[in-house]
Amino acid sequence: MSQAYDLVVVGAGPGGYVAAARASSLDLKTALIEKDSALGGTCLHRGCIPTKALLHAADTYSELKEANKIGIMTDGVRVEWDKVQKYKARIINTNAGGVQHLMKSRKVDVFNGFGRLKNNKEVEVESADGKKNILSAKHILLAVGSTPRELPFAPFSNPRILSSDTILELDQIPGSLTIIGGGVIGIEFASVFVRFGTEVTVLEALPRVLAPADPDCSKEMVTQLEAQGVKFHTNVKVSDIKVKGKTVKTSFAGADSKVVVIDSDYVLVSVGRAPLTSNIGLEKTKVKLDRGFIAVNGYMQTHEPSIYAIGDCINTPWLAHIASAEAVLAVEHMAGKNATPINYDHTPSCVYSEPQVAWSGLSEEEAKKRGYEVKISRFDLIRSGKAGILGKKRGFIKFVTDTKYGEILGVHIIGPQATELLAEPAFAMQMEATIDDIANTVHAHPTLYESIYEAALVATNRAVHG
Repeated sequence: MSQAYDLVVVGAGPGGYVAAARASSLDLKTALIEKDSALGGTCLHRGCIPTKALLHAADTYSELKEANKIGIMTDGVRVEWDKVQKYKARIINTNAGGVQHLMKSRKVDVFNGFGRLKNNKEVEVESADGKKNILSAKHILLAVGSTPRELPFAPFSNPRILSSDTILELDQIPGSLTIIGGGVIGIEFASVFVRFGTEVTVLEALPRVLAPADPDCSKEMVTQLEAQGVKFHTNVKVSDIKVKGKTVKTSFAGADSKVVVIDSDYVLVSVGRAPLTSNIGLEKTKVKLDRGFIAVNGYMQTHEPSIYAIGDCINTPWLAHIASAEAVLAVEHMAGKNATPINYDHTPSCVYSEPQVAWSGLSEEEAKKRGYEVKISRFDLIRSGKAGILGKKRGFIKFVTDTKYGEILGVHIIGPQATELLAEPAFAMQMEATIDDIANTVHAHPTLYESIYEAALVATNRAVHG
């Protein structure tokens, strides 16, 4: 006999558990299914949270090593990797416990097992011991996530070939690491390990790393990471990876077709992620796929009206905060609330490397494609008093604005605390504030965020320090 719910959520990542919490607050009887032993999904256990913990450890270590420049003597600073890993585990466990408590406090029924659709109103849950439960629901929300993509000649089954999951569990800091893929994941891990003393090489198939970011931000990122010791090769094609004992030989060719072989202790393959949409029973419904992703409308509703999908299994930005926003939207729509579709142009994108990069809105190129008459304004952090105090004067804030109305079309930031600085201009865009509104707002001094104000002054032809 099946158990009946208003909503059954499959997947307990930052999309799934947020959906369950919001549904409960709307008085929907809700069940949450998770195949892993703990709640939180990839973001909490194998993505956002553990990588940022390692990045914070690397930030702390590198700042302590440089502290003598400001008169703080820290001779003998060293990394004890086993303790770094324990710190990372504490962060994960604390957050996972928080999610578990949230579900309990919201009276969400949690089922541990693999969820598979039986039809458009029922989900079968198979636990690790083979037992099965049938959950029926008025609505089903799929938040099944994604998994790292594997190269055909580089299986993750080999312990020397790492994914973004397995690199988190290394028992020692590698002496050398080759990273295939210069996207957000590749750059963040390059930033972690180069500061811990690893010899890092990044191979990127495209003309530049961080392709979704502003080209000037990408260029500045390479400059700063190269200064730290990272080696970059762009416009390359990796043709083969062979493991010989404790050495990985990576073969690649550039524009001249000449094959180069790099030896390293490990290879990290970070070439994107694949949606986990197979073997979940979609064929028993009217749900349609588009290149492996579940097709949805602006309210996250599939071609099967009772079934919604959010997060990495649909073709929207692979970001935890996007999955959470989609979760709230989907639940409010199915509950009959006045839901508003997401404007993905305003997606905040963040890279937590050193330096940090953050952006929201359109690039200069995209804005011109859409027919805007564009003005570019930039404030370099070398002119920032607070950046000078921090010893991090490289970087800038760059606005893309419409010359006719002063509309903020995009903002691109690289430098200290870029991921925090993004909040003000991103909110301004969402509220349809103009660049003049920012320029007319008093900002505290000395702060990093006053550089947003300075960039706005440049955009409005009122520059003081620019």
